Amino acid sequence: MDPTSPAPRVLVIGLDPYRVPGSWDPKPVADAIEVGLARFAEHGVGVETCLFGLDGGDDVETIVTHALSARPWECVVIGGGVRKAEDQLELFEQVVNLVRRHAPDAAIAFNSTPTDTFDAAARWIGTPGPSGSG
Repeated sequence: MDPTSPAPRVLVIGLDPYRVPGSWDPKPVADAIEVGLARFAEHGVGVETCLFGLDGGDDVETIVTHALSARPWECVVIGGGVRKAEDQLELFEQVVNLVRRHAPDAAIAFNSTPTDTFDAAARWIGTPGPSGSG
């Protein structure tokens, strides 16, 4: 983390697009994630990511638990890659229950796309998003 960055308040949990099996180009998703994360800096809100792969190399429970336990979070955003695919329903349930267990005071938010991750968090952390909500 950049020492000039604000203290992290938001944790974003999602899939590492470079570690999702299949014949697809992960670069557009990775680029969209970076655009979405840049919006946190634009608004002076600290953010960290917890990205994991679906290629069998990660112990998701350990990785997510470690990130959730690293500090108190105001909000945890669970990304669409975890949430939207029907074949990932068990993974989604696991992540939600880990958040509930290890960050019980954090709001849980859901983005629509990687680029609107800040908007999802802003609804819950009292930071105005584009609609002035918060």
